[in-house]
Amino acid sequence: MGIALYREVRSPLHEVPVEVKIVCAVVTVLAVVATPREMLWPYALYAIGLLVLWRTVSIPLTWIAPRMLIELPFVVLAVLLPFAEGGDRIAVLGMELSTSGLWAAWGIIVKGTLGVAVSLTLAATTDPRELPVGLTRLRVPSFIATIVVLMLRYVELLAAESDRMRIARLARGDDPQAFHQIAATARGVGGLFLRSYERGERVHLAMASRGFDGAIPAMDGIAGVSAAAVRRDWFLGTAPAVVALGISLAAWLVR
Repeated sequence: MGIALYREVRSPLHEVPVEVKIVCAVVTVLAVVATPREMLWPYALYAIGLLVLWRTVSIPLTWIAPRMLIELPFVVLAVLLPFAEGGDRIAVLGMELSTSGLWAAWGIIVKGTLGVAVSLTLAATTDPRELPVGLTRLRVPSFIATIVVLMLRYVELLAAESDRMRIARLARGDDPQAFHQIAATARGVGGLFLRSYERGERVHLAMASRGFDGAIPAMDGIAGVSAAAVRRDWFLGTAPAVVALGISLAAWLVR
C-alpha cells in the first residue's frame, strides 16, 4: 500500500489512534475556515502551532514545503481576484487593486495553506493502512471506506503506469512540451482513465468472488494498526483542535 507521504518515525502523534487524528484534523480545518479573514493574529497563532507540532514530531520544513505546491492552482486564482473584483480600490505598488479582492485572495491563500499543512501533518503521521480502520470506527459509510482503501492501494500503481506511458511516448519521439503533441497527451490521459476503470471492475469482481461485502474489518491487534481510542486518547489527541476552536471563537468575540 502506498506510503509516499507517511514518515515512519516514532513520535507522540504517531501513537495517537487514527480516528482521533482524523477528527482532530477535520475540526482544526473547520476552525481555520470559520476564522474571520480580516483578523490576522489568529492565522499567526495557527502557523506557530503547526511549526511547534512539526518540531515535536520531527517533520522538517524541507519535507513540508515541496508538498505544499499542490495548492498552487488556488494561489493563481487568488492572485487574480484583486484585479477582477469590483468595489473600492487601493493603490498597491502602482496598481489599482480591489480591496474586497485583496481580502478574498488573502482568505483563500492563508486558509488553503493551513488546510493543506494540516492534511500533510495527518498524512505524515498516519500509516495509510490505518485510515480505512479509523473511518470504520467513526461510523463512516462502508462504501466511502472502501473507496479510500482502493484509492490508497492503486494510486501509486496508476502513477507508475502513467510514468511508463510517458516513457514509451518519449521513446517514440514524443515531445510533451510541443503544442502539436497535445492531442497525443490527451489520448494518453484517456487511455489511462479507461485502464483504471477496467482495473477497478476486475478488482471489484475479484473481491466479490472472495466474499467481500463492503465492510472494512476492525483489524484490532493487527501489526501496524493502533488499538481503538479510549477516553484518555480523545482528551489528549484532540487538544490541538480544541485550541484551534478557541482561537477561532476568540477572533469572533474581539472582531
